[in-house]
Amino acid sequence: MAADREERNEGMGGGHVAAEELRLLIERAERLEEEKKGIQDDIKDVMAEAKGRGYDPKAIRKIMSIRKKKREEYQEEEAILETYMQALGML
Repeated sequence: MAADREERNEGMGGGHVAAEELRLLIERAERLEEEKKGIQDDIKDVMAEAKGRGYDPKAIRKIMSIRKKKREEYQEEEAILETYMQALGML
């Protein structure tokens, strides 16, 4: 039975070292998840502040999304959207 376990461990990168490496990777990912949660909470606070000052958080998020794109990509999306809206009689 011990021999079976040793064989399995070798196939996974070698027993204790692999387990330690895996544990460290998981702990690192957990810390990053905690940081991400903190950052998400901070963004939520900024949006609440913006709303409190009379700004529309939905519009702010849309602007943030647009700013991530290349100008040409955004312009193409807007042109397609306008074409579709015209076809549906929405403009």
